[in-house]
Amino acid sequence: MLKKYYKKGVIEAGCDEAGRGCLAGPVFAAAVILPSNFKNTLLNDSKKINEKNRYLLREIILEKAVSWAIGIVDNEEIDKINILNASIKAMHLALDKLTVEPKHIIIDGNRFKKYKEIEHTCVIKGDSKYMSIAAASILAKTFRDDYMLKINEEFPVYSWHKNKAYPTKQHREAIKEHGICKYHRRTFRLLPNQLKFDL
Repeated sequence: MLKKYYKKGVIEAGCDEAGRGCLAGPVFAAAVILPSNFKNTLLNDSKKINEKNRYLLREIILEKAVSWAIGIVDNEEIDKINILNASIKAMHLALDKLTVEPKHIIIDGNRFKKYKEIEHTCVIKGDSKYMSIAAASILAKTFRDDYMLKINEEFPVYSWHKNKAYPTKQHREAIKEHGICKYHRRTFRLLPNQLKFDL
């Protein structure tokens, strides 16, 4: 069972991102404040849960959360400011949209930039330790997956409905055959032996 909070007795938001390691599309982040009495035995790191349960949990989180929000940074901005900065910016954008201001923020991973004057704690593998981070990982992952399914209709050759733009063999073969599109991250190593693209 995951822990309910890092700091007892304060309003705490959990943050996580999805899509950091992808070759195309935006990075999505979520911020979630859960009620103190929240319980769910299914809840875990989104990578450890199957797709059906992720979407089931999403509905529960959206219904039960004190506040939740999504932040998005697109591939063009990722190329300008790099993926680490883009991931943190997406988290800040999500925190901006919360209807309740947290007094403490817990973040999955080991890097973050101060948000306002709110105290924060980075937790490595936090999405498998704390409920609010796990909930944020579920929202970030499912909302990003939905977005990738949508743009897959525009560029079906890359099979984003299956690989969600992660660097799978199938995705890289499609890049080799068809080149890149407007959603690809041009600063990323898109092929193992990076070729020059007509940009």
